Amino acid sequence: MSSTTTEVLQRKPRNVAVNTNPEHGLHLVESDVPEPGPKDCLVHVRATGICGSDVHFWKHGKIGDMIVVGENGLGHESAGIVIKTGSEVTRFKPDVVFFSTPPYDGTLRRYHVHPEAWLHALPDRLSYEEGSLLEPLSVALAGIDRSNLRLGSALVICGAGPIGLVTLLAAHAAGAAPIVITDMDENRLQVAKKLLPRVRTVKVAREDAAKDLGTRIIETLGTEAELVLECTGVESSIQAGIYATRFGGSVFVIGVGKDFQNIPFMHLSSKEIDLRFQYRYHDTYPKAINLVNEGLIDLKPLVTHRYKLDDGVDAFATASTPGARAIKVQILDD
Repeated sequence: MSSTTTEVLQRKPRNVAVNTNPEHGLHLVESDVPEPGPKDCLVHVRATGICGSDVHFWKHGKIGDMIVVGENGLGHESAGIVIKTGSEVTRFKPDVVFFSTPPYDGTLRRYHVHPEAWLHALPDRLSYEEGSLLEPLSVALAGIDRSNLRLGSALVICGAGPIGLVTLLAAHAAGAAPIVITDMDENRLQVAKKLLPRVRTVKVAREDAAKDLGTRIIETLGTEAELVLECTGVESSIQAGIYATRFGGSVFVIGVGKDFQNIPFMHLSSKEIDLRFQYRYHDTYPKAINLVNEGLIDLKPLVTHRYKLDDGVDAFATASTPGARAIKVQILDD
């Protein structure tokens, strides 16, 4: 442990976290710096991205059966540096950390204890901001792996939010072509164009009928989609993706939506379209780290807003306000 780290711990610094509760409150809380167990590491979290699920737990108090029943720390897109280790820890300096979903507190806090086995070392050339973006990239990589996207696959991505845009970058690296991305927000579609000039865009309106939107997607793509990666979880968007898919194609839902939804059952059946889903991911961090470190995927342009940890509540306001035009809001701590 460095002399600087020792001085920090001796000063008993504030351990600040961003919490929500069943009353949909959002506030900073302070606690003692935790002690790592024998196989744990104490991490100073340096960068945390705000995920749509964090906003959802705050605003709605639940996602499916995962319900906020008490004070619950938010955040799971985090990167930081190990400043103290348990007696049985045998490795680690810089690391990436992941947590959160009730009843477990998240990593949007200054100091967080995390199992050594679940930490991944960052190469020196990757920043903490890039490290925290490896979590949404892991979501995209799991979707691409499990959906069997191949070189030259005609692809539709529904939703140009953070997950949709990371999926766009990963699908490009995987060789999908052509690619269409959809969204209601013209600004997000323009961001997609800047990230990948060859992508084709379809702007969605709330009043669009799903079947008509599916037809428009096909016209823009130039063919029926072999694969749709649905990144919104919105019922009408899933329906449109289904109508845009060719015979024997696949619709792979990554987004989080309502507990019960309607689907065009007989259309799926008559065209033998596979409808599949993704909940989480596993063993994706090493691949995500390599892709970014080798320059195949550049995550840096996704960060549009940065806040200090003490301004975490303001950061959530920005992340949840469409007019702010945020893509990825990050909370940083020096």
